[in-house]
Amino acid sequence: MQTTAATTPEPDGHEDVQLAVDRLAVRLDLSVLVEDRRQRPVWWSTRGPVDGTRVRTILNRRVDTAVARAVKTFDLAHAVAPVHTPGIPELDMWARWCMPVHRGDELLGLLWVLDPDDRVTPGDFPAIVACAERAAEVLARAEVSQRDVARRRDQLLRRLLDGRDVEVARELAQLEQLPPDARVQVDATPRRGGWVLPDGLRAHVAGARAHPATSGTPLPLVDLAESVRRARATLRAVRAGAALDPVSWDALGAWRLVVDAPDDLSAAAIHPAAETLAGLPRTDLLQTARTVLDLGGDVAAAAEQLHVHRTTLYYRLDRITELTGVDLRLGRGRTDLQLALWLVAYRAADASG
Repeated sequence: MQTTAATTPEPDGHEDVQLAVDRLAVRLDLSVLVEDRRQRPVWWSTRGPVDGTRVRTILNRRVDTAVARAVKTFDLAHAVAPVHTPGIPELDMWARWCMPVHRGDELLGLLWVLDPDDRVTPGDFPAIVACAERAAEVLARAEVSQRDVARRRDQLLRRLLDGRDVEVARELAQLEQLPPDARVQVDATPRRGGWVLPDGLRAHVAGARAHPATSGTPLPLVDLAESVRRARATLRAVRAGAALDPVSWDALGAWRLVVDAPDDLSAAAIHPAAETLAGLPRTDLLQTARTVLDLGGDVAAAAEQLHVHRTTLYYRLDRITELTGVDLRLGRGRTDLQLALWLVAYRAADASG
């Protein structure tokens, strides 16, 4: 007999349920598995051959999507006795017996017994039900514990988002069983896992090889608020027109000058033409100036990007020169104006974002 326990943190009574699963498998001489409500295997005991579905469930620590869809069609949630489910050859899934793991009316998981040769009899049902009931007790306690942990985690995260607090960071690391030197990144991409934060962000604990993230290089856990600030500033820069690849604080380049500009620094202080262009009733001259400057004065490329005839573009450039005294085709003053226009766009993006 080969018995394997899950490697996730074990709730109180975990070993008792594993022993009950082992005993049930020995009694039936069949393989038994208990999964939680998220269809992750928690306890199992293997007796003899198993089907491909069982192998994949244990190796991947989850049930295949196609198998999960098939299981839903069996309508097992409200069963009060073991239910026989037929084999599904196209899913490499043998016939089974399933006993829902309930706590009152709440479904906590499912207990499965592989039975391709119809060896289980009604006389075996009480032992199957008893094992499911034992699993229900432990899973129910684990869910209460997980909710308590989640509640405390959210409290600590809110405090860290208010600013650096070494004691709060230390408590959060202990709660999450993280090393004292844990580092975090904040991401706005649809990456799974992590801690959910406001505004669609997620915080992820960085491993030995950090992933690209919106907040850039990992920072110590105590600096979570700074990671969030960096992620938000990066997204704001993108809304302002920054072409970042990847979308990361580390890719901001010259945009860092805009992102870190003090609040009392006006765009006009960098170049007065920025506010002149931004104050016009139409945006075509402002858009033209941004495009030409961002393309290094390349008029042909700017005309193509703006979808206008080159004659129209030259007319706009002449109007910009008349209004501001700046010739965007020459080098003098272009860098200052470009940064000033970035700052205008960045602050406008904050208001719209």
